[in-house]
Amino acid sequence: MYILTIGAHILVITLVAVDKRLHKPMYVLLANFSMLEVLYTTVTIPKMLDALLTQHKEISSPSCLAQFYFLFGFGASENCLLAVMAYDRYIAICRPLRYSTMMTGRTSISLALGAWVGGLLAAFPPAVWIATLKFCFQHIPHFFCDIPPLLEISSSDTTFNQLLIFTEGSLVALVPSSLTVLSYVRIIISILRIRSSTGRQKAFSTCYSHLTIVILFYSTVIFMYFRPSSFYSPTYDRVISIVYSVIIPMLNPFIYSLRNKEIKSALRKMISIRFHPN
Repeated sequence: MYILTIGAHILVITLVAVDKRLHKPMYVLLANFSMLEVLYTTVTIPKMLDALLTQHKEISSPSCLAQFYFLFGFGASENCLLAVMAYDRYIAICRPLRYSTMMTGRTSISLALGAWVGGLLAAFPPAVWIATLKFCFQHIPHFFCDIPPLLEISSSDTTFNQLLIFTEGSLVALVPSSLTVLSYVRIIISILRIRSSTGRQKAFSTCYSHLTIVILFYSTVIFMYFRPSSFYSPTYDRVISIVYSVIIPMLNPFIYSLRNKEIKSALRKMISIRFHPN
């Protein structure tokens, strides 16, 4: 599954890079999303596989802290990038005549870079707060160093740390997600105003894939990080962690490619050139 995930996302990045027909803001953002997915899964899955296959389950404290930082940072960057992608679809559907001037190539690159920087900066304070905790033993009942299991096994009083992490996590999650929801509310209103059913279907098809990924992303995040402590269960958390760290990143490129004619056309062209160069 990890090889399939990495291969599929690298294929998307390669197609966007080499096919000039995909040098559009929507696909530039999609390539950035695929790169984040590659890095996000690489932070967790290789160590997870090493522990499962070799039974070598040790991880040093600096490595655990680094894994936590990049897991939080890349996840926050994905959240910000999903908001940027929703904004792109909002302009394309609600302001189609101004799309070429509002969402230029430079603008899309700047927004993508902002999502990367914003997510990585947002991860720094929680990493510092986690680094101040003390642990009476090193066994983590989880596949990787994530917030809930680290707070659960700490011997320190984590009340203040939980409050800080929850407050910042809420801001990091709620601000981009609110922009995403607002964009889709405006998109749905605009689609419903289209008189022809063919026009509504065509407009909805341009954002169907992104909306599917948004729903998958936020449903797992909400269950994992924004639920009452009484619902905490290490077993359920491990199951959900497999869903959002392994299964969803594997499905995302197929959700995009199977619903996108331009990506499928670029893939056919690449295969044709590879096997029939003349």
